[in-house]
Amino acid sequence: MQPPPHKTLFPLLRRLSDGRFHSGEALAREFGVSRASICNVLAHAQALGLTLHAVRGRGYRLPGAVEWLDVRAVVAHLGCLRQNFDVRVLDSVDSTNRALMAAALDGAPSGTLLCAEHQTAGRGRRGRAWHAVPGGSLTFSLLWRYDTGLQSLAGLSLAAGLAVARAVNRHSAHPVGLKWPNDVVVGPRKLAGILVEVQGDMDGAAVAVVGIGLNVRLGAAQREAIDQAVVDLAELGVKVGRNRLLADCLAELHAIGEQFRMHGFAALREAWQELDVYTGRSVVLSMPDGRTLHGVAAGVDDTGALRLRAAPGAQPLTLTGGEMSLRLERDR
Repeated sequence: MQPPPHKTLFPLLRRLSDGRFHSGEALAREFGVSRASICNVLAHAQALGLTLHAVRGRGYRLPGAVEWLDVRAVVAHLGCLRQNFDVRVLDSVDSTNRALMAAALDGAPSGTLLCAEHQTAGRGRRGRAWHAVPGGSLTFSLLWRYDTGLQSLAGLSLAAGLAVARAVNRHSAHPVGLKWPNDVVVGPRKLAGILVEVQGDMDGAAVAVVGIGLNVRLGAAQREAIDQAVVDLAELGVKVGRNRLLADCLAELHAIGEQFRMHGFAALREAWQELDVYTGRSVVLSMPDGRTLHGVAAGVDDTGALRLRAAPGAQPLTLTGGEMSLRLERDR
């Protein structure tokens, strides 16, 4: 877990986003701290993956405009859908999923959205850390409440992945696809990940927190820290602002979420498989107990479970579990 950022970090970064140079002395006066504190805060910003221009005699600036997340901008882009969401934006939090689950247990309504520019303990699947850059990622969590119990939520992470892929495909000339169970990918490289956490009764009230991390513009340090091939929207030539992109993700999540609520994943299975990049390909599945299964991916079933054909002509095996890892055979 990273230490929390200095309280002036994000106000300072917003000041430096205007494209002009600001002297350390002027910044120190504006924020009521010493010039040494300004230097330390900006050094922390660089450690988080941000690139800064520092020129002796002129001061500091961010090299390009950064569109910081803004509640009013997101709500404006949502238009008539705004009534379905309670949008909340934080500069920094340990984990949007953890914070939103705590809010859910305290009574937060369905549709509550928590976004953060920075997470000190962002999480992905299988206990991995999620690496993100302030201003260069979208990390957010959405709360959904159900009265049909945990048993009705099979395939929810796949449904969320489908929504994110559709939102990005509105803006990308490079087709974005899906990899079981919850990765959004371009070819073999990961663009976004989904982490769904649930609490409640099997047949009664239940809550689901859908956490999403989307790479917008990763720095070199973040790429080196990630143990798999990744891609970001900047590489794909996607220029849409983050507030608009977040609103588009929410619009797709709302539409797909309503289908899921009424009909389950079965209603989304065909659409998910149209974007599945592994169907028909030789794969290896790593199991939680260390075993590996080899075969040809054969899509998913109505619950979102993977179908794996272990031999030509054989009936597909049906496999599910959050701790499994799927790879192409040649990537082993």
